[in-house]
Amino acid sequence: MRRLTTTALLACAVHGLAACANNPEHGYTLAPAYRTDIQTIAVPIFDMADFAPGLELELTEAVVKEIHRTTPWKVVARGQADTILTGVITDASLRKLSTDRDTGLVQEMAYALTASFEWKDRTTGRVLVSRRNFRAAEPYVPARPAQERVDTGQRGAIEELARAIVAELRSSW
Repeated sequence: MRRLTTTALLACAVHGLAACANNPEHGYTLAPAYRTDIQTIAVPIFDMADFAPGLELELTEAVVKEIHRTTPWKVVARGQADTILTGVITDASLRKLSTDRDTGLVQEMAYALTASFEWKDRTTGRVLVSRRNFRAAEPYVPARPAQERVDTGQRGAIEELARAIVAELRSSW
């Protein structure tokens, strides 16, 4: 009986793994989540179309950290890279989410960032990914008792946008 159970479990495991190895368009896969033909990526400082000085540096740094944290790619100088990720922050804005019913004062706000980016193969010039008006927002509470600063929402929006950009690089293929 024990041998039959072991055999059945082994058969289920093999069948499960085989099912995972199918085409990713039809289900799970054991293939890498990132392109294996790319080893290096250059990330020049994002441009800033809206007036919010310093955001371009913070977003670039967050994207580089996210690439290091979640991908097998190495960030290198433009001349040494297989691919180049360029982008521009097109909008940085505050949005009121809720107000106090009694006083009318803002209770919760969101810091929203909009960016456009393009990921190109450096040698061929072929565009691998291009996204326009890519948006991320982070709520924060400026009212008492939390009294969070706008920097809290800004930092959260930057990190969320960086995560979303790097996720788009993965899902592109």
